[in-house]
Parts: sequence; structure tokens; C-alpha cells
Amino acid sequence: MQPATAQIDARKRSRGILVMMILSVLILIAFIISMNTGYIRLSPMDLLMTLFGSGTEKQNLILFDFRLPRIVISLLIGAGLAVSGCIIQGISRNALADPGILGINAGAGLMVMLFISFYPSTAAAPVFLLPVLALVGASLTAALIFVLSYKRHKGLSPIRILLTGIAVAAGMSAAMIVLTLKLSPDKYQFVATWLAGSIWGTNWKFVLSLLPWIVVLLPFVFYKARVMNVLNLGEELSIGLGAPVAREQLKLLAASVGLAASCVAVSGGIGFVGLIGPHLARRLVGPKHEMLLPTSTLAGALLVIVADTIGRWILQPSEIPTGIVVAVIGAPYFLYLLARSKS
Repeated sequence: MQPATAQIDARKRSRGILVMMILSVLILIAFIISMNTGYIRLSPMDLLMTLFGSGTEKQNLILFDFRLPRIVISLLIGAGLAVSGCIIQGISRNALADPGILGINAGAGLMVMLFISFYPSTAAAPVFLLPVLALVGASLTAALIFVLSYKRHKGLSPIRILLTGIAVAAGMSAAMIVLTLKLSPDKYQFVATWLAGSIWGTNWKFVLSLLPWIVVLLPFVFYKARVMNVLNLGEELSIGLGAPVAREQLKLLAASVGLAASCVAVSGGIGFVGLIGPHLARRLVGPKHEMLLPTSTLAGALLVIVADTIGRWILQPSEIPTGIVVAVIGAPYFLYLLARSKS
């Protein structure tokens, strides 16, 4: 039996590597297309010349100051939100869990919005402080959901987590609507764009503010892949296998909240990435987190960069916020999963 099991594992690993290679190629293609998408077109030759330092001042401005930072941020946001969703689904053993659906994104957004409401100018908002504020809001929201969902001797109930998260998200959204009523027209326009999920931080400062969170937290989560496999077996069996369940759940939840909060601080209310990315990855490579986590990373990055590119292309010279494009894809998929879970 052991050689047969080893062959199956090797086959799954090979399939997983092939899937990740295909996703990487698709991301590269989307990256190239996105560089040439916008109101001002750059021909392939202009693009190459600009990339190698032979472009005009206008071409350099368009590519290096506007498009490339936005593309890089799209990739980072997609990767971060997808892995955050994968962690929450693993901890709660709930296929419908997602940072947006559970209210963690709303908690981060509420804190950022409170800051913006009382700060003199949105343009001068300190870039590197926003992820920290978002982390505080997301952490408080996650703690509230955890406390309300946890039952002694029963642990975290998947259904309770989902229902509690939806209720908390509704409350946070209501609070944000109340806050918008007191904003000046300039701030209201900014907040409305932010809530729709528009990638508003389109310069290299925002890339630098988001990058450390992704670089630190993603490797930590990948390192915990085997622990997540054990946690998926259920709390009683995990404890029986010697896993410190509560401590590991807390560490992984903190990583998930950090990823979601830092992404929301830059991207606004982009939902469903943490739901679609892990689900797509699970269908392609299976439930083992050694393959599931990196595949979710690539799937989420691909989803956001494609959504952002479509949003900038479909109604030129205007653009549709990335969050709306993702929602058009994600809402029907969520309803499909919800209907399937009842059957």
C-alpha cells in the first residue's frame, strides 16, 4: 500500500506544480496586457523601449509612475486576500468563510474610515500608518467574531462563525454609512471610491507600505501548512495528535487578519477574493495545504489583476472599481456554493 500511496502523492505533487506553472504564465500574460491597458495606449514596441529606458518622458510617467505600481499592488492584494481566506476556511473548516464575508475587511475599513474622517486631508494621509490602523480594526473585529462564535468544549462552530461574521459585517457597514453622512464632498468622493474597492494607492509608496506585510506573513503561513492539515481534521483529533490547537489557531488567525487588513488599507473593500481563490485552488490541487496555499496565492493574484485590467478597459476613459468587477464574478459563485452546501 505504501508504494501506491507514494505514487499517488507524487502524481498529485506533479499536478500541483503544473497548475502553479500554468497560473504563473497566465499572470505574466495578464501583467503584459495590463501594462498596455488604459486611456493612453502604448504599442508593444513603445512598451519594450520604455521598459529598457528608451521611452519618452510621457511614456515613462504612464508606465512607471501609474501603471506598474497599480499592477504590482493588484498582485500583492490578490495574493494576500486569497491566502487570508484560505487560512480562515482552514481554521473554521467552513468552505464559505472569507475575510470580506466574515466582516474582517469591514472592521479594517471602518478604522481607516474613522481616521480619514478626522484627518485634515485624504491626499496627505500617512501611507505607512494606514495598514497599522486597518490591522487594529481588523483585529478587534476578528476578536469579537471569535468570542461570539466560540463555545467551551465545542470549539469554533463553522455555522456560528459564518452567521456571526455576517451580522458583524452588517453592523460595521451601517456604521460606515453613518460616518459618510458627516463627510465633506471631497472626502465623501474618496470614501465612496474606497468602499467600492478601487485600488486607489497607485504609487510606489503604497507598494512599499504593503510589501513588508506580504513578505513576512506569506512565508510564515506556508511554513504552517502541515499544522493547517492537522487542524482540518477537527479539534478533538488534532488535540489527540498532540497539536496545540488554540495556540496555532490564534497564530494563523493573526496572520490572516494581518494579510486582510494590510490589503484592505490599500485596496478598499474588495470582497470574494478570499473565497474564490482558495476554492479554485482546492479544485485544482486538492486540500493539502502544502500545494493549496501557493496555488491560492497565484489564483488570487490572477483574479485581481484580471479584474483590475477589465475595470480599466471596459468603459474607457472611465473605469469600474476592481471590487465591483470581482463582486460580479464572486457573488454568483458564493450563491452557488451556498446552494451546494445545503444539498
